[in-house]
Amino acid sequence: MPNQIKKAVIPAAGMGTRFLPQTKAMPKEMLPVVDKPVIQYVAEEAAFSGIKDIIIVTGWHKRAIEDHFDRFLDLEKSLEEKGKEKQLKEIKKIAEMANFIYLRQKSELYGNAVPVLAAQPAIGDEHFAVLWGDEFISAKPARLSQMIKVHKKYKGAVISAVRIEDKESVSRYGIADVKQVEKNVFRIKKIVEKPSPQKAPSNLATHGAYILPPEIFKIIKGLKPGKDGEIWLVDAINKLINKNYPVYACEIKNGKYYDTGNKLEYLKTVVDFALSSPEFSKEFKKYLKELNL
Repeated sequence: MPNQIKKAVIPAAGMGTRFLPQTKAMPKEMLPVVDKPVIQYVAEEAAFSGIKDIIIVTGWHKRAIEDHFDRFLDLEKSLEEKGKEKQLKEIKKIAEMANFIYLRQKSELYGNAVPVLAAQPAIGDEHFAVLWGDEFISAKPARLSQMIKVHKKYKGAVISAVRIEDKESVSRYGIADVKQVEKNVFRIKKIVEKPSPQKAPSNLATHGAYILPPEIFKIIKGLKPGKDGEIWLVDAINKLINKNYPVYACEIKNGKYYDTGNKLEYLKTVVDFALSSPEFSKEFKKYLKELNL
């Protein structure tokens, strides 16, 4: 059935150059936000939303991601013997949240559509979700579950969307030209990638998570390199729209976007999550208040 989304792709093959030298040997997706790596928050969102198979597209330098979502029997045994039940439960549920499938990105081409295409053998002929491995939205209910609800109702492709309140910041995102369908659902006419504030068709940024039909693979294969010589997913989605395939923007309710692929935004994310930690938020707040800023 086209409205049953059971597979999600998490592209995680990038080099993470913005975080060098930290990411020379460690994947950027494994940067910690308090006590969990960024990609775990993404995988948890997918699993919470009913995803059964999580396909992670990696590169030769991303073995740590595979290890993180695997069982570590010696560690489990050690924690059990020491009576550390809380930690044992935490690490066991990581591997049990979904069926993890790993594919290597081997293409000589660059661009964010390339790892999506690499996942085709694991997707087959069904709709699927895509969530980037170095950013996420904290939302209640989960972002992807909100998108799946829209997909079930309207059957088309769905992209998560957030409002960009600062007009000057629209040039950082793909901005959608839309027609409203209901309160938080919009039919997308086209997506304008990083427009100037004067040329932005709206302040609705579409990015971060997608529900796409299998037809997208053929479109990606036919794309020629675009901006910066790369193959862009937004170009494939615009071609999908031009074929009159319905593509919707789901404005995420009760959500906050965390761009953990950016140094400054990553630091803000860590602070936000530390301040909400039941374990040490009180002490952390006290420390921040004592700083001579």
